[in-house]
Amino acid sequence: MCRYVISEDFFREQNVSCAISAQKIYNVVAKIKKNRMQGRNTVEEVLCLSAQRDYIVFYRNTEDSNILSDIVIAHPTSIAMIRTWPYVLIMDTTYKTNKYNMPLLEVIGMTPTGKNFIVAIAFMRNEQATTYR
Repeated sequence: MCRYVISEDFFREQNVSCAISAQKIYNVVAKIKKNRMQGRNTVEEVLCLSAQRDYIVFYRNTEDSNILSDIVIAHPTSIAMIRTWPYVLIMDTTYKTNKYNMPLLEVIGMTPTGKNFIVAIAFMRNEQATTYR
C-alpha cells in the first residue's frame, strides 16, 4: 500500500492557486479511511485487518457484557522468534494514551546479537495482575 503525504507547503511550492487548508486535507483522508472500513468500527477494522494479514489475535470480553476488554495481537514471525530466543523479554505499558483510555502493552524480545523485535502488542482494560493472565 502506498502512502502519500501532501501538505499545504507542497501546493505552495508548486504555485497551485487553489484555496486548500489542512482541515480540507484531513477531511479527505478521513473520508477515504471511512470508505475503506466499509461500515466497520475501529475495533472491527483492527480484527479484520489482523485476520487478512495472518496476525494471531486473542481477545476477551467483559464477563457481564459483550464489551471488548483486552486484545493481544502478534505476528507469526514474532512468535517464531520468541520461541527461538526466549531469554530476554521486556514489557512496557503506555498509560491511557488512546481514545479508549486503555493501556497499551508492548512485549519486546531480544536476539543474541542485541537486536530488538516486537513480540506482541496488547490493549488492556487495566494493569492489574489478573489482566496479564
